[in-house]
Amino acid sequence: MASIKPSVPKGTRDFSPAEMAKRNFIFDTIKGVFRKYGYQQIETPSMENLSTLTGKYGDEGDKLIFKILNSGDFLAKADEQALATRNSNQATLSISEKALRYDLTVPFARYVVQHQNEITFPFKRFQVQPVWRADRPQKGRYREFYQCDADVVGSPSLLNEAEFIMIYDEALSLLGLKDFSIKINNRKILSGIAQVIDKNDSIIDMTVAIDKLDKIGFDGVVKELLERGFTEADIDQIKPIILLEGTNDTKLASLRSALQSSAIGLQGCNEIQTVFDYVAACTPLTAKLELDITLARGLNYYTGAIFEVKTNEVAMGSIGGGGRYDDLTGMFGLKGLTGAGISFGADRIYDVLEELNLFPQSAEQTTQVLICCFDEQGEKYGLPLLQSLRSQNTNAELYPAGAKIKKQMEYANNKQIPYTVLIGSDEMQSGLLTFKNMESGQQEKLSVKDILSRLK
Repeated sequence: MASIKPSVPKGTRDFSPAEMAKRNFIFDTIKGVFRKYGYQQIETPSMENLSTLTGKYGDEGDKLIFKILNSGDFLAKADEQALATRNSNQATLSISEKALRYDLTVPFARYVVQHQNEITFPFKRFQVQPVWRADRPQKGRYREFYQCDADVVGSPSLLNEAEFIMIYDEALSLLGLKDFSIKINNRKILSGIAQVIDKNDSIIDMTVAIDKLDKIGFDGVVKELLERGFTEADIDQIKPIILLEGTNDTKLASLRSALQSSAIGLQGCNEIQTVFDYVAACTPLTAKLELDITLARGLNYYTGAIFEVKTNEVAMGSIGGGGRYDDLTGMFGLKGLTGAGISFGADRIYDVLEELNLFPQSAEQTTQVLICCFDEQGEKYGLPLLQSLRSQNTNAELYPAGAKIKKQMEYANNKQIPYTVLIGSDEMQSGLLTFKNMESGQQEKLSVKDILSRLK
């Protein structure tokens, strides 16, 4: 029988030790900032009940949920009629009760409702876990990928939005980014624009067109608005709003003037102003904080602030985003719980750091020192040193006796281990071991005590 060539499912990938070290550098940095701001980590199961996920992502999203077949003889309880008529939707419900999670937001909402009596509100949680989507794999799009989310539920305060801006700023600065923009908009401002031109029912059509300003330019936006039933008079009215320029203060003043007849529009302006005032009272940002009226992502669930983060150092889509939602847990029967959340695009951030060569060398180093021995006596001599190094939290390895020193040195180079300690008969006799800096090639004779203090 021919052996099967090993492979991974399409749209998934392996991560090598070097890649994992870099990924952990990203995740550990972001998690550290989340914790600093009072966010606590939770995890939810890889699988949820199919009923928990279905109907939460729209018809298109529902099609992308990976279903899990029931254990055992799943056909025993299958819907015979559905199978006979090849009605796959009906048949699926009778043979699959569980599914892999599609995102972290719906499981989070389920968690909050299920544990509402144990949770301290406002509840600030973060979650870094993989999600699965039965999407068509292509460059940069995978069927299994990690999400990195932070949400706060049970607090309407705009201080949360301001803190999200500071979390983005601090985490991305720690990762080495120097030129990035945090864009903010507010759903209420977009509602105000629709109200002013008497197009409340067409807010989605309007925002979908405005959102493409970067890609198709103002003329393209106008063409699309006309095709969607807007008049020239409507466009004349919203043109100055779409083409807002100047500082954030100038933009807000122009918006207040244009939206003076819309109470909801002015409320949106006031909310943005409050967020800016909170941020101004804190540490100055590395990021450019920018009011961007064309930002209209997630309008079917965001009710207040909308965020998007972009790097200006390389050509890349957004590396983060989020916003305020007013009824996250309503889908599970817990009404009136407002929340806000953000997400980091870890895979895109990885690509940005790789392209800009921003991963510190230490991110790839797992072992700091390798003890190399010429024979079994050297191995025995080196074991106490190995334990002493590890007990002071220095990552250390001892290469088992029997290999040539050249091979041991190659091992150190391939694993990017910065230091080696050589133990031969001379070293054991004198008590001074050969300590080598693998990058410079410099060697010196040091006592065990000096080696331990050098590597502490």
